[in-house]
Amino acid sequence: QVQLVESGGGLVQAGGSLRLSCAASLSIFSINVMGWYRQAPGKQRDLVARMPRSGSTNYADSVKGRFTISRDNAKNTVYLQMNSLQPEDTAVYYCNAIYRGNDYWGQGTQVTVSS
Repeated sequence: QVQLVESGGGLVQAGGSLRLSCAASLSIFSINVMGWYRQAPGKQRDLVARMPRSGSTNYADSVKGRFTISRDNAKNTVYLQMNSLQPEDTAVYYCNAIYRGNDYWGQGTQVTVSS
């Protein structure tokens, strides 16, 4: 089983930046895929970025060139650097891990972008 704890959300003005962190309870070397999703009010949860253990990362078209997913293996932490934030990026952001065929989710962190 994997526990995921997100942090770093908050309120920011349009054009600003935030960095989200997701700390995993076990070595991220052993996790097949780490990713970030987001869910705006009244909408479904959508992929933002994902990072397989091997292979290339994937980004939603809406965040390409603005968001970057990265990892610190020593800290078992995955990050989401978000630049040039826009009001439409407002959502609850969730960390996701796929481990041994199962999906695990963090509790979510709120990101609010004011215009």
